[in-house]
Amino acid sequence: MDDLSEPTNLRFLRRMVTVLTGVMIAGVVVVIGLLVTRLTRDTSVLPELIELPDGASPVAFTQAADWYAVVTDQNQILIFDRMTGALRQTVAVE
Repeated sequence: MDDLSEPTNLRFLRRMVTVLTGVMIAGVVVVIGLLVTRLTRDTSVLPELIELPDGASPVAFTQAADWYAVVTDQNQILIFDRMTGALRQTVAVE
């Protein structure tokens, strides 16, 4: 029986492909793990109580770093300060 050894370059290439496959699998697992942990985190901290003018009902809500806004059924946008909860501005929508 002939004892054929594989060439050095082929052995190196086989090991390189095996290592790169392992690195790629680990990278995909890390990316999926980061996506799952980042997307399931609840970053929206809503205020406990928002006081609207009499007769106004909320239709929509949005927020930014230092303010949040409530759109009412009376065609108004009420912008509140996030830290104090005080009404900053009222915008009439026509």
